Amino acid sequence: MSEPWWISIIKAVIIVNLVMVTFAYLTWLERKTLGRIQLRYGPNRAGPFGLLQPIADLVKLIRKEAFAPSSAIGIPYILAPVISALTAQNTHGVSAIHDVPPEFIIAQINAVFLDLAVGAVKIGMLSHPGAILAVAAGLDRFKQTHVVLDPVMVATSGDRLLAPAAIEVLKRELIPRALVITPNLPEAAALLDAPIAETEDEMRAQAEQLLALGARAVLIKGGHASGSEAIDLLVSREAIARLSAERVDTKNTHGTGCTLSAAIAAGLAKGQRLGEAVADAKQYVTEAIGCADELDVGQGHGPVHHFHAWW
Repeated sequence: MSEPWWISIIKAVIIVNLVMVTFAYLTWLERKTLGRIQLRYGPNRAGPFGLLQPIADLVKLIRKEAFAPSSAIGIPYILAPVISALTAQNTHGVSAIHDVPPEFIIAQINAVFLDLAVGAVKIGMLSHPGAILAVAAGLDRFKQTHVVLDPVMVATSGDRLLAPAAIEVLKRELIPRALVITPNLPEAAALLDAPIAETEDEMRAQAEQLLALGARAVLIKGGHASGSEAIDLLVSREAIARLSAERVDTKNTHGTGCTLSAAIAAGLAKGQRLGEAVADAKQYVTEAIGCADELDVGQGHGPVHHFHAWW
């Protein structure tokens, strides 16, 4: 038996008021912003997660603030996404990609930087050379240095997201502009046209080769490797840091790379040094993967649990 119509109206009014209160609260917090993060989006923007991905990234940033015990104001970030591509996808894979024209990417970048004080930039999927060149020009125009580049090439499902012709452009135009790049093992191998690293020594060697392309640091991620540990190496010209976590046995790893790079950008925006931001991001992602099986999203590779701190 359906509920009376007037109860439905009351529920709708309550929901609308909650949304308005939440918006007002976030607006108030914006005035207390410690850092703003500009995110350039590619995959995961359509399909079951759609344009809700910025909400998931906001959760990463909110959760990331929990790692700063000195903070007392709650949410210190305002997201300013620039959409670079739309995908039709679900947990099984990507069925179509619609590239955003470069001139519209530039318009979005200008709209963000001419109004907001951007504290860090995270770059994800840029599927074609025109998009890469547009973003590189924007980074130069607005003199961005806290740039986290996730060189997204292949989705968790195995679908290719970066045109082969774009790889050289990405290497030439974006890697030298990045504070840190975050390739997984297959991406590092593709960037170097080399076999996939199988040992830590090979991971280190490939990271050093990527440094030679101009990045100030390389976080080479070992999530695709085997073994009981998931080992990442943060390699710069000054030092090498080994980050290890227990490997989680789950198929629900959709979004791990996006999550990690967004969390690193969060740390940079609030003033953390790169090593600290990477270590905190690694901890957050490990926890999100560990809780992924608590969700029931789709029949393929489900998402990591961004909300694990609350439910």
